[in-house]
Amino acid sequence: MKSRIAQISAIVLVAGLLLTACGTAAGLGAAGTSANQAPAVSATQPAQSAPATTSSTATTPLSAYETALEGIYAQVNPSVVSIRVVQQQDTSSSNLPSFNLPGFPNFFGSPNQNNNQPSTPQFSQALGSGFVWSSDGYIVTNNHVVSGADKIEVKFADGTTVSAKLVGADPNSDLAVVKVENPGFALNPVTISDSSIVKVGQVAVAIGNPFGLENTMTVGIVSALGRTLPASETSTDGNSYSIPDIIQTDAPINPGNSGGPLVDGQGALIGVTSAIESSTQSNAGIGFAIPSNIVSRVVPELIKNGKYEHPYLGISGLSLTPDVAKGMKLDTTLRGVLVEEILSGGPAEKAGLRGSTQQVTIDGQDVTVGGDVITAIDKTPVKTIEDLIAYLADHTSVGQKVSLTILRDGKEQTVEATLLANPGQAAPTQTSQNQNQSQQGAWLGIAGEPLTAAINKEMNLPSKQEGVLVEQVQAGSPADQAGMQGSFKPVLINGQRILVGGDVITAIDGTAITSFNDLQAFMQSAQSGQQVKVTILRDGKQQTLDVTLAAHP
Repeated sequence: MKSRIAQISAIVLVAGLLLTACGTAAGLGAAGTSANQAPAVSATQPAQSAPATTSSTATTPLSAYETALEGIYAQVNPSVVSIRVVQQQDTSSSNLPSFNLPGFPNFFGSPNQNNNQPSTPQFSQALGSGFVWSSDGYIVTNNHVVSGADKIEVKFADGTTVSAKLVGADPNSDLAVVKVENPGFALNPVTISDSSIVKVGQVAVAIGNPFGLENTMTVGIVSALGRTLPASETSTDGNSYSIPDIIQTDAPINPGNSGGPLVDGQGALIGVTSAIESSTQSNAGIGFAIPSNIVSRVVPELIKNGKYEHPYLGISGLSLTPDVAKGMKLDTTLRGVLVEEILSGGPAEKAGLRGSTQQVTIDGQDVTVGGDVITAIDKTPVKTIEDLIAYLADHTSVGQKVSLTILRDGKEQTVEATLLANPGQAAPTQTSQNQNQSQQGAWLGIAGEPLTAAINKEMNLPSKQEGVLVEQVQAGSPADQAGMQGSFKPVLINGQRILVGGDVITAIDGTAITSFNDLQAFMQSAQSGQQVKVTILRDGKQQTLDVTLAAHP
């Protein structure tokens, strides 16, 4: 089998040209096969009868390519699982499917809804993918697949379905581990590859459960390396985290693929499919996978401790550009990370790093400058914010002391910082997400982000506009019922991909909402059933929505 699979690198360029005229019926037929049943192998017959002294079949580049892919599927598919999660909701939600990046919460909506009985508990479902990590029942998936689940079911390639229990989750790497007990047959763990040796252009194969279509294989290439991706959740202290070294692929990935394996031409894991970038929230040829080297670091800790501690420097910053460097009267060829803000109590503050305090106008936008510029960490050059994030993730641990080379007032200095665990992390529990919220006050049902100058620029708003950008609207929530709209346009801000374009909440009942704290404070003082007028900006124009608040589900 290895010799046949190895042919893929030699013939992929030729075969790729031929595949445009090739159907996919054979692949669809294999999708429902048993884990122990290898897909049928077909051979291409010569166009004319061959002489009796030669082989009755001829190996063409296309047939060799097909055989290699069939071998990958037969090897990997028994390790891939479909995951179904169920979460109880106290309010009814739309019957229409609701897909959100990077995942697919409430994939099917809530079944058996009865709008005349809003107090009747309703249940929403979501579907995802995963893969066998070890023969003793540990399954890896995305955190956003199982977050908030009241019930988790795992379905294997042969159709066997068993209950699973959440063991550990890490929102900051969007990884989670669930465990099944006594499935009744031997489990087949995936083979793990070293993602640091992955190259752009090599074959990438995804197997998963897109739109509930189990055991689906799609094929593409590694399109790019070294991307960063925002974590699936904001930490409890309100700060966000970026996942470094993300693998970009054009292998078709859709809602439901999340948590499944992305493998190489040898069938070894190079990443965990996690997100897509698409205006239609379905495959547009840009998918992202968490690299296997991060998976190999995080998963053992989730199994052992239920959580993973990420090293934390405690700054927010941006990549230094020629315009920003010019605004700071620095050499425009200088590259590094401009420290914008020092987070209170973090390693950077203790090390004496300085944030930005001055403002300059660049392309009509106010930009805060003047802080330290990090140019190296442990003598490793830092040219972008992505470089710094990747180094911290790949080469450091909690408690480690790092040496930072900085420019301060145009002069080079070296400071040392002792990394701490990222605050706001906690061991997860398998329970409703909403149980972590205060049960006092009322519930609106959104996830939001305070406006910044960078977000305002992306949304063509005044640079000093204040408010809360609606990122997601929970299905069936008061915000959903009032017609509030979440964000849909992915943009890159300070090295993080976030969604913009949604409604911006600026006031409730005439009370100005300038931050998420303002919104939380209002909700805590409000009551379930209270009717409020929410002032929003939609496409830059002010509107008012009538919203009836509800109790926390």
